[in-house]
Amino acid sequence: MEREEAIRESQALVERSLIVMLGTNGDDGYPNIKAMIKCEHKGLETFWFSTNTSSRRVAQLKRDPKACVYFVDFDRWKGLMLVGTVEILQDIGSRQRLWQEGDEKYYPLGVTDPDYTVLRFTATRGNYYHKLDNLTFEL
Repeated sequence: MEREEAIRESQALVERSLIVMLGTNGDDGYPNIKAMIKCEHKGLETFWFSTNTSSRRVAQLKRDPKACVYFVDFDRWKGLMLVGTVEILQDIGSRQRLWQEGDEKYYPLGVTDPDYTVLRFTATRGNYYHKLDNLTFEL
């Protein structure tokens, strides 16, 4: 598989995925995985998620911003792992960017709720696989 094909297939996988797995480093050094709703993304390089400021995930990312995201298509047996870092954003612009009607059930004080946080993941490299083809690429 060529790099261009892997990038094209990776972008298609990201587009059709609603859920992404976010991997962080736990307090004990072991990986922790959490399913997240893919809120917004720009290509394969940048992804935004919302979460609770009080969550274990935010505490882990404050200690170690290294992370990965993983997309999977079980029916086609395709997967994509992106490796990079996460920034914790609490500015009003980032919060408004992701805010949607219905979010108040998780953040009752609205877009300015102190327990509402935006995570921005920036990828540096990826690994795409389909069946037995596997390609690692830099972004």
